Amino acid sequence: MKRAEFSFFLRCAFRCFACALFFATFAASAQTSMDEKLRSVRFDQNLDRQLSRDALDAQFFDENGRAVRLADFFGKDKKPIVLVPGYFGCPMLCTAISNGLIESLLELRFDVGRDFTVLHLSIDPREGPAEATAKKQTYLTRYGRNGADAGWHFLTSNDENAIRRVADEIGFHYFYDAASKQYAHPSGIVILTPDGKIARYFFGVNFEPKQLRLALIEASQNKIGSPAERLMLLCFHYNPVTGKYSLAILRLLRVCGAATVLAIGAVITVSTRKNKRPRTDENEKF
Repeated sequence: MKRAEFSFFLRCAFRCFACALFFATFAASAQTSMDEKLRSVRFDQNLDRQLSRDALDAQFFDENGRAVRLADFFGKDKKPIVLVPGYFGCPMLCTAISNGLIESLLELRFDVGRDFTVLHLSIDPREGPAEATAKKQTYLTRYGRNGADAGWHFLTSNDENAIRRVADEIGFHYFYDAASKQYAHPSGIVILTPDGKIARYFFGVNFEPKQLRLALIEASQNKIGSPAERLMLLCFHYNPVTGKYSLAILRLLRVCGAATVLAIGAVITVSTRKNKRPRTDENEKF
């Protein structure tokens, strides 16, 4: 490569770098406001807290469109409950949580419906029985045990206040990101006693079957477990910041890649034009 061509290439590379730096700065600036919101996304451990009457009386719909209250699943002669907060349209985290839960449940000798109840609680007020039914069919098929239909429910509500009331009491803090049309939320499940006390938390997307079994036994006896290690939340929790940063980096790489291709194309174009110039008499001597 001749000196002029090399100089031109360096100028193009510098411009690509400047472009990348600009977009990186822009992405970081845009992320700052998102970071502030994400600080509120957490899963508090409200162990031994009794769900209030307001929470228990909150109105929901089950997967069949039947109006229910949370209180319908608690009380005398009821079973311990595995509560799974999230939303059915979640593109990543909620599916991972549910898959992890099913894998753990399949390791247990306890059966959904006979020994305990599973409640999926949608935090999205736009979701309804149609989405709930589709999810239930999928999970029941994967679980494959008789009797699970009666003890596995998917609850929705068009009343955001009712959803927030329950979420706040179990310590589940989230927010809706209008830009991505997704909810930023923590990952985990909650074990509750038959009378509605919070007995145990499991964070992440994988739940140790032995620990889950012990938690269900203790909850059935109205015993409260120990706090879960918050390190587990950090290790397994899908942090929306990561998703956002990944998206920003991906876009940045695309911009830099396009700029680099243009720069290389420019170098090739210049070189080609030089090669196509008419030869002078002096050149023809060689």
